Amino acid sequence: MTRYYALEAIRAQPWAILPAHLGAIEAIAARALEAPVLDVLRADGHAERYQTMLSAVADTGKRMNGTNNVTLNKQGVATIPVMGPIFPRANLLTEFSGATDLNSLSADLQAALSSADVKQILMVFDSPGGVTTGVSDMASQIAASSKPVTAFVPGMAASAAYWLASQCSTILMDNTALVGSIGVVMSGAKQVEPDANGMMEVDIVSSNAPNKRLDVTSDDDQAQIRTVLDDLEAVFLQAVAQGRHTSVDNVKQNFGQGGMKVANSAISAGMADGISTLSATLAKLGAATPPKTPVKPAPRRAAAMADLEARRKLAEGHA
Repeated sequence: MTRYYALEAIRAQPWAILPAHLGAIEAIAARALEAPVLDVLRADGHAERYQTMLSAVADTGKRMNGTNNVTLNKQGVATIPVMGPIFPRANLLTEFSGATDLNSLSADLQAALSSADVKQILMVFDSPGGVTTGVSDMASQIAASSKPVTAFVPGMAASAAYWLASQCSTILMDNTALVGSIGVVMSGAKQVEPDANGMMEVDIVSSNAPNKRLDVTSDDDQAQIRTVLDDLEAVFLQAVAQGRHTSVDNVKQNFGQGGMKVANSAISAGMADGISTLSATLAKLGAATPPKTPVKPAPRRAAAMADLEARRKLAEGHA
């Protein structure tokens, strides 16, 4: 009997991603490379679209030294692509599907923030979303940027990708682009009869851990799983509300309720700010003179600076 541990690992964690792409990732993990869900994704042309957009991004300037995918033009605009499914770190799936790993994305953003040559940052999103792990930290890094960060969406910014895009100061979209799919999902399967070899998988857990192996077909166990997903969704909703300067209730009611919105509808709902193209966005950012934004110190650094200031004042009082 073949047991696909990679598939089990995928199903054991929450995702903020479009359903068809989660199915495709599961098919890849199960090595079912001819699965119908992969045929559907191959037919939609997303791989060619990703490659075309990556080429377009590469043409916006020269690759910044020491980065994975950052290009910098003469006007000081650094462009960072966020393409394909999002994972915490590079793996075989990122290599197969042309995905984004958050470790590299974080390093690229930090490099752009640290460079004196970079005046503006443009993040180009075309992603169905991905694993929830690490997305909140990445979103916080974007939100805390000391330089203006603009999101441009030529294709889609779904779920985890929209979580990240919502933290940018401005979201611009192609007129046919899609954003949304706010929510969290887990998939599951249950073996109900022996396989072709007459084998049945059985998991036995310790006495005090009955929730370690939940039955995805049971209403009670689904409720427990949904509690975890709702807790994660609450973090997602709060981040989007803060990034878009609105209330969580407004996000729940008007940001698609798990669905996607095309550009004009997204703008009307407050999910995005305008329609543009990549070239027009670059031209606008290149012509803009960004305001002098004070550097936002990290919490530990801020605490250390406050402590030093308090010590200085105390010393002056004793002088």
